[in-house]
Amino acid sequence: MAFTVRGRTVLVTGAGMGMGRLYAERAAREGAGAVVLWDIDARALEDVVAHLAPHGATVHSYVVDVGSVESIRAAAAAVLNDVGVPDVLVNNAGIVRGAYFWEHDHLADIDLTLRVNAAGPMHVARAFLPAMIAQGRAGRILNVASASGTLSVPRMSVYAASKWAVIGWSDSLRLELRAARHPIAVTTLIPSYIRTGMFEGARGPLMTPLMEPEYVVDRAWNGMLGGRARVQLPWTVQLAGTLRAVLPQPVWDVVAGRVLRIYSSMDHFTGRQDGPASETKDTP
Repeated sequence: MAFTVRGRTVLVTGAGMGMGRLYAERAAREGAGAVVLWDIDARALEDVVAHLAPHGATVHSYVVDVGSVESIRAAAAAVLNDVGVPDVLVNNAGIVRGAYFWEHDHLADIDLTLRVNAAGPMHVARAFLPAMIAQGRAGRILNVASASGTLSVPRMSVYAASKWAVIGWSDSLRLELRAARHPIAVTTLIPSYIRTGMFEGARGPLMTPLMEPEYVVDRAWNGMLGGRARVQLPWTVQLAGTLRAVLPQPVWDVVAGRVLRIYSSMDHFTGRQDGPASETKDTP
């Protein structure tokens, strides 16, 4: 029987805007019994709650900083007490800081990016997995990573590091759950640049146009429901990874830099100018 969110509890981090909001809408439209929204922005959460009201789903919102273990633990305890055990976790929240590595601030850039992007999804999953496993039902976890977690990208070193970590952890978790025979499937989303504003000014590599968020959410959502291990978008992401694996480093540097223009994709990055520090994950 195919997995469905109908009647189930779906939790989305970074749900206040962008793709997180789209995931929440998708859950409500497909008949989720409860949609749990986490975001650091209280006003954005209020707007999403009002937007989802006509869909008929029961919506619960929590102001949570996924860069804080204490905030995650407190919110998870409240969810388990108020709503119950989630059946679906969408680890979507994240931030990006675009600069040369030596220009990054120790705390505001390096530490914060790793806490939100890399450690955040781990702590969210750790807060709920014991209860999800104990209830013995089929479940889903969608972890939003990035194509920059598979390829080096100048002016994105810290962000790339955080997404390499997410991919390695997410796929290892998938294998652990399968080996332990727990019916919880883990999907890792690995997209290139998405047209949401978070990567304002970035330019897609050759043959890799900026994708519309609705398209990415649809593909990621269906991949998650189907229990796919990875969803890589667009097709050039997998092609670039294959070329990187087979070409000698000097040759790959020429291909990535001069032909595919991956290495210059962040040269004109400005980023979202009006979003909070921990915003909806619109990943490259």
